[in-house]
Amino acid sequence: MALLSIRDLVKGYPSEWGGLVDVVNVAAFELQPGEQVLLQGESGSGKSTLLNLIAGILVADSGEIVLSGENISSLSESARDTHRARSLGYVFQNFNLLNGYSCLENVELGMSFGAGADREYALQLLARVGLANRHNYRPDQLSQGQKQRVAIARALANRPKLVLADEPTGNLDVKNSLMVFESLTRLAKEKGQAVLIVTHNPELANKCDRILRMRDGLFID
Repeated sequence: MALLSIRDLVKGYPSEWGGLVDVVNVAAFELQPGEQVLLQGESGSGKSTLLNLIAGILVADSGEIVLSGENISSLSESARDTHRARSLGYVFQNFNLLNGYSCLENVELGMSFGAGADREYALQLLARVGLANRHNYRPDQLSQGQKQRVAIARALANRPKLVLADEPTGNLDVKNSLMVFESLTRLAKEKGQAVLIVTHNPELANKCDRILRMRDGLFID
């Protein structure tokens, strides 16, 4: 059974000429448990919007998104928030870390939206991404690559079934891009978590189970 199933998903925004322009128009898509999929496409092709629809941050105009057997499209905003905390991890390009908190506290805060803080597990995750000796540092004391590795630890903190990553290496150099990407995919594979990653980096294309490409909101061959 697919972990994630999408059918007839449409999301549009008002155009300057009136009416709606479809930003996402996906007829069918499935992601299996533990599968790692790379999503590529030019800027404005609908990739980030698709991830935000799957996360329940945005609401589709029509269609359905079924994650772990639950149709997200039919849930209220508060129910989508709960479902996201329970089933999803999200890695953002710009990290979205809180500078007033330590790395450990940032991971624990992520846990607070799920089952609750687990300091031992948070420390384990930080160690696995190479930050065992940085857990008390604040984000503004870290390099860009280190910040993104904290963000990965936070995304995995609630043991999600699916991890979404929106250009997680977009602000990093080549060396850090590869390190961050491999940290994410390795840890997710160990824990049997599916991953859907948006990236423009062609060097990462052969490191996932399959590649999808988007153009004008559609999947293309």
